[in-house]
Amino acid sequence: MDRIRIRGGRGLRGTVRVSGSKNGALPILAASLLIDGPIRLRNMPRLTDVENLLRILGKLGVEHHWTEDGALELEAVDKTIYIAPYDLVRTMRASFVVLGPLWARRGVARVSYPGGCVFGHRPVDLHLKGLRDLGGVIEMTDGYVTISGPPLGGPVFLGGNMGSTVLGTANVLMAATLAKGTTYLESAAMEPEIEDLCNFLNACGARISGIGSHLLRIEGVETLTGCEWTMIPDRIEAGTFLCGAIMMNSDVIVQDCNPMHLLAVVDRLRAAGSQIELGRDYLRNVPIAQGRLRAVDVTTMAYPGFPTDLQAQFMALMARADGVSVITEKIYPERFIHASELQRLGARIRREGPSAIIEGIEELQGAPVMASDLRASASLVLAGLVARGSTDVRRVYHIDRGYERIEQKLQCIGADIERISEG
Repeated sequence: MDRIRIRGGRGLRGTVRVSGSKNGALPILAASLLIDGPIRLRNMPRLTDVENLLRILGKLGVEHHWTEDGALELEAVDKTIYIAPYDLVRTMRASFVVLGPLWARRGVARVSYPGGCVFGHRPVDLHLKGLRDLGGVIEMTDGYVTISGPPLGGPVFLGGNMGSTVLGTANVLMAATLAKGTTYLESAAMEPEIEDLCNFLNACGARISGIGSHLLRIEGVETLTGCEWTMIPDRIEAGTFLCGAIMMNSDVIVQDCNPMHLLAVVDRLRAAGSQIELGRDYLRNVPIAQGRLRAVDVTTMAYPGFPTDLQAQFMALMARADGVSVITEKIYPERFIHASELQRLGARIRREGPSAIIEGIEELQGAPVMASDLRASASLVLAGLVARGSTDVRRVYHIDRGYERIEQKLQCIGADIERISEG
């Protein structure tokens, strides 16, 4: 099992490039089940989550291959298979997003019910409610969800206690593209990844309007055909590298990103005293004279609010800020497992319900730590960059789910970081 070793304290400098969006890639890959003909996807990240979903799609009759220029080509060649078994779906919760497109294109779908995540259960009840509103007849037996019946357009409300659901929006949206009639999808998620999915589907022949708003209008069509598409950049990876540059007070350019997707994050970082330059496709951290940042409070919210997927990284940043900050998690209230590992590095953090209170200190101390999930692992890597001494991050298979060669990218801007393979 691999681990990542970081020797902290080295300044960073240079340009780090952002890969294609993981959260955007998964629903677009699932959309291949809807589409007749080949699809060519550029800027597709090579991640374990992507590879896992491609394995599931392969079992569902979708063939794929990577081209020499790094693009991914795929096509649904067998449209008779409709079962996604447990031994595949259990590897990643996001694979449940195959349910809607599989049902819409093949008339029936049987998908294993996904498990919860380490930082708390994330139910799929809104997915099922939305698909029922489209006329789906749903049965839940033996740990599987089976949906049948012809998809029919109509009004669908997807609001829940925690706000909109991103994957639920993707599931219902994809099913609605081939439904008979017009679907009005209210309280749809507004994340850039949903907007990109809508634009991709339209390029394949779908009729979706209201893109980027809470109300999507989808006119059902008979068929969708393949197209060539370029994935949007990963805003979470961009935010992670930006936090790392600020923690090291280093002159770093985060290239090939969309700054407009990170305005809530930039707002909080500037409130803390950082100097960030926004370009058309880059973010640059300009070092500040005073060194330490001010503590600021953050509440995670659905887009365009502060993203939950950058909460752990921001906590690592606040661990060395001047003062006391409060981070409130309104998307996944139990998403604080990384706090105990940051404490192993000397961070002063305590939990109070859905909030974490962080008392900033001047210096963290390197130590062995254990990653518990994807974004937690990123926060530990960032903390290791500034900690005195050596930090070993174990279970880095978590980070490989969402970051493409993170240690190589950090090496290129001066970090003393290496991946160590253990037999």
